[in-house]
Amino acid sequence: MPRKIWIIALIAVLCLSLIITGCSNDNKKEVEQPKEPEKKEKVLVFARGGDSVSLDPSNATDGESFYVARNVLDTLVDYEDDNTNVIPGLAKSWEPKDKEGLTWVFHLREGVKFHDGTPLNAEAVKFNFDRWMYEDNPYRYEGEAFEYWGYMFGGYPGVVKEVRAVDELTVEIELTQPFAPFINNLAMPCFAISSPEAIKKYGKDYFKNPVGTGPFKFVEWVKDDKIVLEKNPDYWGEGPKLDKLIFRVIPDNSARLMELQAGTIDIMTGLNPEDTKIVKEDPNLQLLLRPSMNVGYLALHNEKKPFDNVLVRRAINHAINKQALIDAFYAGFAKPAKNPLPPSLWGYNDNIEDYEYDPEKAKALLAEAGYPNGFKTELWAMPVARPYMPQPKEIATAIQQQLADVGIQAEIVTMDWGTYLEKGEFGEHTMYLIGWNGDNGDPDNFLYVLLDKDNAKVGSAGNFAFYKNDRVHDLLIAAQKETDQAKRAKLYEEAQVIIHEDAPWVPLVHSTPPIAAKKSVKNFIPHPTGGESTFWKVDIVE
Repeated sequence: MPRKIWIIALIAVLCLSLIITGCSNDNKKEVEQPKEPEKKEKVLVFARGGDSVSLDPSNATDGESFYVARNVLDTLVDYEDDNTNVIPGLAKSWEPKDKEGLTWVFHLREGVKFHDGTPLNAEAVKFNFDRWMYEDNPYRYEGEAFEYWGYMFGGYPGVVKEVRAVDELTVEIELTQPFAPFINNLAMPCFAISSPEAIKKYGKDYFKNPVGTGPFKFVEWVKDDKIVLEKNPDYWGEGPKLDKLIFRVIPDNSARLMELQAGTIDIMTGLNPEDTKIVKEDPNLQLLLRPSMNVGYLALHNEKKPFDNVLVRRAINHAINKQALIDAFYAGFAKPAKNPLPPSLWGYNDNIEDYEYDPEKAKALLAEAGYPNGFKTELWAMPVARPYMPQPKEIATAIQQQLADVGIQAEIVTMDWGTYLEKGEFGEHTMYLIGWNGDNGDPDNFLYVLLDKDNAKVGSAGNFAFYKNDRVHDLLIAAQKETDQAKRAKLYEEAQVIIHEDAPWVPLVHSTPPIAAKKSVKNFIPHPTGGESTFWKVDIVE
């Protein structure tokens, strides 16, 4: 082949090679896989009517505080998803050390850490108990009363004699006497375990900087607006599926529903019962019902005139039309109450006959008590919707009119939620609308907490009626010591008879609160205690 032809051929081969290479590169670009889109963050917004008062659950008494705290902190034992049967929590097991049940041994889970990285161990548990039990504990700060410990364990230190750290993961709790509600009490959110180092670090500001071992970590609290929690990736249990959990405050029930319909929130409590039809008819929403374990009531301050007169208290019971309140404000999601104990609990005394609605009888009793023309007083009303009272201001207005019909002129008084509770504990009220969600499924949690003289202490009262009856006290203490449930039930039934005759307050309703949520919310299980610790199970599936 001549040299010139050979060179031309070589150039042609090179050009063809370049063309092929270029095509190959182009093909590579065409088959490149696109980058996967970033995973969408799962954020659930839970809306309620009022803000939390404290995020340190051991120093709180209100359900709005517990709602948030129970997702940040864990308890030694817990409740099942939809009832108050006790299951393991931070303690994987427990047992009595003696046949009398005076000493209990708790075995903690291994490898659990607080959100600040410090370990959960027996010393941390003892630190928390000592803080709750002893009023002179150095980690109690000004304004901290730890009311729930006093309510549930009979004072400070109460029935708990000593808490001991036996070894790294073993705790012993010794009692002064057999105490039937003991294990159930420990599952209550107010006895969740906080990081000792965080309590030391934040001091009196720990209530707004909670650190626990729970499925979510605290991020931010904008007062009267929102509380933001984020997923704890190191949670000792399963999940959570949500990346963020936000609790928003929207005071008006109707405004809350409008936001749910608009999709700016995912779940709401405090649904006006008459709005349940709207929820049922909306294909994007679902209606859920919380099992009833509550009571809404009107406390009458038994130590203030004229409510120190039992005839006046009975007159007010006859003056209030409970069924009319239910028809107007509960849309059938409630039953009239005749006892402080809800009928869903064992120990309920169904043989008691309610004070029937009878204005004429009320007037006659007022006249017999020395008030033939009635009297003037105040009617305190909650500022926020609660499960047992979805429209408290409207309910207060209706009660005001019913009282006026028998000659009692009541001025309605209201204020912010935290102040309302504080002033109630100090007994500044006369008539006080309030209610109670059962914490642990034990009658003691209603009758002892709400009506025993032990809890009628100015400044930390759970007994807002300031009702004191020695016979009732003896029965309730005997019931705490008795371990046979049938015998305990008889004691509670007898106590309810005396309470009914003394009429320290007007039991109004036992409600079945409706909750509304977007259809995309899955595995949200309303708990009878009024708050969920299972948000780690909740998912959003669009």
